[in-house]
Amino acid sequence: MIHQNLQGKRIILASQSPRRLELVKGLELEPVIRLKEVDESYPDSLSGPAVAEYVTRKKAKAYLDDLENHDILITGDTVVICDEEVLGKPKSDEEARAMLHKLNGRSHTVASGIAVTTRAQGIHSAVDTCEVTFTKLDSKLIDHYIKTYQPFDKAGAYGVQDLIGFAGVTSLHGSYFTVMGLPTHLLFNLLNNLNS
Repeated sequence: MIHQNLQGKRIILASQSPRRLELVKGLELEPVIRLKEVDESYPDSLSGPAVAEYVTRKKAKAYLDDLENHDILITGDTVVICDEEVLGKPKSDEEARAMLHKLNGRSHTVASGIAVTTRAQGIHSAVDTCEVTFTKLDSKLIDHYIKTYQPFDKAGAYGVQDLIGFAGVTSLHGSYFTVMGLPTHLLFNLLNNLNS
């Protein structure tokens, strides 16, 4: 077992994202899923990567009072930043289309926050960024992607691990897993720095 300090602990992942679950399991963890509605709004004074970390910590605070002494909670949030505008999850086909046309043929930043929370030690968080460049995609592909993949649970209206990523991403400067929605290297470090 690579996480000796986690023996006897219950790992809780507060996410319905199958991608985040896959990435947490990749660190040899078997989390239980806990879900609750959390308001993901943030102050207008925040911008860029700080938004992802703020919402990640906000999610952690929503669960803190429910944690048992042996629980370790993992929360995360991802945003896409283009022209200093924060792109969250699209609420409609039109919004998804507008986001993808904004990113089309350009570079943008993906920021993913991650937090590890326990009753004893509170919330420990970090944020990672990755620069992503898209090639020029035609409108037919964008329309097909939105109709077929329904990317309404994805920041910036796309998943790097599906069609739009395969067809559109020409370069990544940073962690691929951060773009998927969970900076695994930061999670690994946060977990290893927990006191038993």
